[in-house]
Amino acid sequence: MNLAISERLDPELKGPIKAMLSQMPPNNFNDLPAARAASKKMTAAMKSQMPAIPGITAEDRAIPGPKDAPEVTVRIYRPEKRPKLSPALLWIHGGGYMLGDIEGEDFTTKQFALAGECTVVSVEYRLAPEHPYPAPLEDCYAALKWLSTHAGELGVDRSRIAIGGASAGGGLAAGLALLTRDREEVKVMFQLLIYPMINDCNIQPASETLPDALFWTRESNLMGWRSYLGSKPGGKGVSCYASAYRASNLAGLPPAYIATGDIDLFAQEDIEYARRLIAAGVPTELHVYPGGCHAFDMLVPNADVSKRFTADIHRALKRAMHP
Repeated sequence: MNLAISERLDPELKGPIKAMLSQMPPNNFNDLPAARAASKKMTAAMKSQMPAIPGITAEDRAIPGPKDAPEVTVRIYRPEKRPKLSPALLWIHGGGYMLGDIEGEDFTTKQFALAGECTVVSVEYRLAPEHPYPAPLEDCYAALKWLSTHAGELGVDRSRIAIGGASAGGGLAAGLALLTRDREEVKVMFQLLIYPMINDCNIQPASETLPDALFWTRESNLMGWRSYLGSKPGGKGVSCYASAYRASNLAGLPPAYIATGDIDLFAQEDIEYARRLIAAGVPTELHVYPGGCHAFDMLVPNADVSKRFTADIHRALKRAMHP
């Protein structure tokens, strides 16, 4: 573990994260099937440690995908006790645009349904590099449009639909907010961006003066962006819908909540994006947690900093959903 980074970890995170890193093989996205299998195994292990969440129903549906594309699977979570019409959150999983699935988000999405007193629709979008941009984003847009169009059937208040995601899912959510604003077909009232991966120009290699990040390294980030864009990241012509940080006009976007740890690889891009949202007149709440690396809340959920991180997100979601 990089000493410069490890010294900055929150004290409660140091021991567990050091143990995890000592047992983890290095990410090798050159063997993507193996990387996906390892990711699934790690996610399943973490999920097995989580308590059961009663009071939530879940069902999977296959919905129409983008034009000339396959159907998209969504998982719909509903609190058993809910009003006739409830707000809804479209949730997008992370995984560097290459990994992850809705199964791995099951605990998180159930928590959101309870905390936000809302319906949650989790999207199984196509993964890169087999399906580069815009396929994953268009899958998310198709799910959002379906959610809005079928709001009455789902018991959802069409005027209270939010979008959100973590890591690459946060990047997709930020791009989706821009795309939705510009297409003017669906109204989104809130965006929940958890350590979002939004800047394809963040590709500097690790060095003595630029220490590597934990769990999502600079090398991993380069591979993730290359897979998603289908080209070298950091170059010209990348759409702001793919890399939201590139957007020159942020006016008119829905209110945003952004949360990150201060030693996350995405910390600086997330902080700057929040600043630019504020400058554009978008109501924005930014939380930066000292000593937090990427995904620290999932890796060590019982640490005080993780509990605060999660509780703050849940409170923000409830405020947005029930103004």
